[in-house]
Amino acid sequence: MRELVKVLKAVADKNRLRIFKMLQHKKMCVCELAAALGISMPSVSRHLSLMKDAGLIEDERDGIWTNYMLCEEKINKFAPVIQSHLKEWINDDPGIKKILKKTGSLKREELCAKVGPLPRGEKNNTREKRV
Repeated sequence: MRELVKVLKAVADKNRLRIFKMLQHKKMCVCELAAALGISMPSVSRHLSLMKDAGLIEDERDGIWTNYMLCEEKINKFAPVIQSHLKEWINDDPGIKKILKKTGSLKREELCAKVGPLPRGEKNNTREKRV
């Protein structure tokens, strides 16, 4: 029953459902997902961690990026069942259509600028991207 609860919790959030629908269409990195959703990268990472732990998504390294995609491997018996239904559900939702359209125009090379270390005394909320 523990595995079922993990899967149900993983899909019980609107941002995680949006992430699922985006990953249904293409592999994406955290920067791309954050930009599409309009939320912070740490928030996206937490969502991805829950989804990965539930067996819904997996990741792979690609140079400097970590790509996330729907999990093809059967991690537990519940995740593939939920995945098959989610692939068919909410496709006509206006919010899902809008976010999928937005993902097509995202360019990871522009979003994922390398960030240097924080200078001494500088706080995270004032930090700018450094190349």
